[in-house]
Amino acid sequence: MRAVLCRDAGGIDSLKVEEVAAPDMIAGGVRIAVEAAGVSFANLLVIAGRHQNKPPNPFVPGTEIAGIVIEVAEGVGHVQPGDRVCAGLPWGGFAEEAVVDGDNVFRIPAGLGYDAATQFPTIYATAYGALTWRARLQPGEVLLVHGAAGASGLAAVEVGKALGATVIATAGSDEKLAVARAHGAGHCIDYGKTDFRDAVLELTGGLGADVIFDPVGGDVFDKSLRCIAPEGRIIPMGFAGGRIPQVPANLLLVKNIDVIGVYWGYYMAWGKTRASAAKRARVRELYAEMFALFEQGKLAPLTYRSLPLGRFAEALRLVENRSVMGKIVLVPYASEAQP
Repeated sequence: MRAVLCRDAGGIDSLKVEEVAAPDMIAGGVRIAVEAAGVSFANLLVIAGRHQNKPPNPFVPGTEIAGIVIEVAEGVGHVQPGDRVCAGLPWGGFAEEAVVDGDNVFRIPAGLGYDAATQFPTIYATAYGALTWRARLQPGEVLLVHGAAGASGLAAVEVGKALGATVIATAGSDEKLAVARAHGAGHCIDYGKTDFRDAVLELTGGLGADVIFDPVGGDVFDKSLRCIAPEGRIIPMGFAGGRIPQVPANLLLVKNIDVIGVYWGYYMAWGKTRASAAKRARVRELYAEMFALFEQGKLAPLTYRSLPLGRFAEALRLVENRSVMGKIVLVPYASEAQP
């Protein structure tokens, strides 16, 4: 099969498409013909050797896929060959086939396309789990979402709106804010033109946001601590801004706020983590809830572009340059001549 292979930690230029052996089946595994694979900022970190997941070299990047089941291991009963599924895996997605732990494979609704389905294994699941399980977002609360036009940000905007929150979105251009507004943001702030701290405080009557979803980090996180409501919850989802911020403990004390970590790989038993049967059941309930919201029209994953596997470098550079609105996906079986 064809796959994008990383032989040594480095940059995008260190990768290339190669003919490799199909992955071996594993106990409890599901083999999937990959129809689409999501491309993310986390992929760049893994390729550079700067992510908490450190696959053994050589490896195939890619953590979120959608496709068709072509084989199941003995004892797997919740999916069968021919099923349309999405799946999350610690690596191995940028390929024509992938073998995934069956507990991390989920049948998708009939109306959900493969491109859009790639966003559910980690993007929507992280946003939904973060806002419900961890941040306990309530109807009527104010949710501030940074990087609101990216895949993670848009997912948080949609989930927050579906949960009954008032959503304030920040992004760096009118075009990106228009996308966030179309996906449910009630208020939009261009942080390049306006101090979002002052704007958030003005919009909330000086109280601040109850929950802040931050995939940017750096200065954005620091400033967020200045516009969070008492007993507010801030979720550092990533560090696309380049700097991992430090939290002044005195602010936690005087403002009664929570800083909440959410690593979805913990719930999918990636790396050294383990998942109990109860935790697995809870995850399946979460996916059922998300797919129900999709069928109600409340979640609408945005695909920025679909590119053939051979154009993986172009896809990764678009993500690296932060020019993607929604998600960019690789399509392993697409013609390389696709525009």
